[in-house]
Parts: sequence; C-alpha cells; structure tokens
Amino acid sequence: MRRKILAGNWKMHGLTVDLQEINEISKFSKSCETEIILFPPITLVSKISSSITESSLKLGAQNCHFNQAGAHTGEISAKMLTDIGLTHVILGHSERRTAHLETNEILREKIKAAWENDLTTIVCVGESAETAKNGLTDVFIQDQLTKTLPNHIKINRLIIAYEPIWAIGTGEVPSLKQIKKTHDLIRNLIKNNYGSLAANSIRIIYGGSLNQDNSKDIFSLPNVDGGLVGGASLTHTSFIPIISLLEMQPN
Repeated sequence: MRRKILAGNWKMHGLTVDLQEINEISKFSKSCETEIILFPPITLVSKISSSITESSLKLGAQNCHFNQAGAHTGEISAKMLTDIGLTHVILGHSERRTAHLETNEILREKIKAAWENDLTTIVCVGESAETAKNGLTDVFIQDQLTKTLPNHIKINRLIIAYEPIWAIGTGEVPSLKQIKKTHDLIRNLIKNNYGSLAANSIRIIYGGSLNQDNSKDIFSLPNVDGGLVGGASLTHTSFIPIISLLEMQPN
C-alpha cells in the first residue's frame, strides 16, 4: 500500500515570524497517518525548533546542486542538506526549469546526487498551456519523465509530482478526467520502464492551484497519492484542512 503524502512548497516565502505556522502544522501532523513534508526557505531551517525536527513532520529543500562541493556560489549540495537533517528535496519544478534553465539532463544528475545522499526526491513534471492546448500533454510528459529520471531508480526515494505549468498559482485546474488520465499515464510509464514493483510503489501526487475547495475530488482519484501544495501551505489555517481531506481518503 502506498502511504498518502502531502507536501507544502513555500517557495520564496517565510520569515522568522512565520515559524509559528510550522509549529501548528507540526502539532497537527502528530495524529496523522498521511506523510507531511514542508519545504520552507533554507533560511528558516536553522531556526526550526528541535521539537519539530523530532516530530512526524518532515522537512525538505526546494533545490540542490548536482556536485557534492565546489566553486558554485549561491548553491547548496545534497550532502549539505543531509548534514542539517533534511530528508527531502524538490527537483524539476517548472520555475527552476524555466527561470534557471535546468534541463532534463541537469536534473537527472541532481536526482542521482540526492539519492547518493539519502534524500527522497519529489520530481516535478508538467506541460505548458500551449502544449496542453495542442493536445500534446501525453507526449510531452512521457518525454520529460523519460529524459529526467535515471536509468536505475531508487523506488523508495522517488515521488513524482504532476504540475501542469498553466495551473501553478493561477487558480486554474485541469478537469478530474485530465488529472486521472495523466496520473494513469505516469503510472503506466513507470511500469513499462521500471517494472510492476516500481509502478505499485512510487507515489504520484498532483500540484497546481491545489486548495481546500478542489482537493477532495482530486484526492479521490485512484492514482493520486496526495498533493504538492503551494500558496495554501503557507498558513496552518489553509494547509491543515487539505491534510484533513487527504486523511479521509482510503489508502
């Protein structure tokens, strides 16, 4: 059985005053069966109390470099993330792919570096509005995922997030039929490329304007194992209701 998972990507948000939000989410997570991970800015990690780091709430980073160390000003390696107690990292988010020109090949090296340092990766894939409009979503997702994932994967270190670019932060969400179709596609692609064990074990989550109003229906889809939440994860009052809706779903 795949354990349900909900991840909150804070992006470039969060100051010391916002640590209380993490405290509240941490308290709530103690009674949850759902795996809950927050990805705050790296500036807050050292300020997070030991009571949180020792709780069931897990913490991750929003990016890492593919080298262990070196002359890479402004970068953070996977080894450094493990060193400060983080367990997860988001890789391949469309904002990184677009604004920082991260190619599938670069991301593949980042994934391998993360796995070598015992980090679990949330690997993002998703199409643009133009690609979706032209009916090329399936072809694009297949190509992106095939070129991003290494030939040999670590099943227990991989989570895949489907985030259509046109839905991120826009309030627009694909139809349930579209989401189901793409998640089914990803599941079948994993099976064909890596076998049944991988297909049955790897969790696939949805992201892109996920909120309290639409998450119940999305979480009810058979191949949706949870979600990657953006803006709605910034406060406990908006994030906890989404966690509760996922908790209601059977494993």
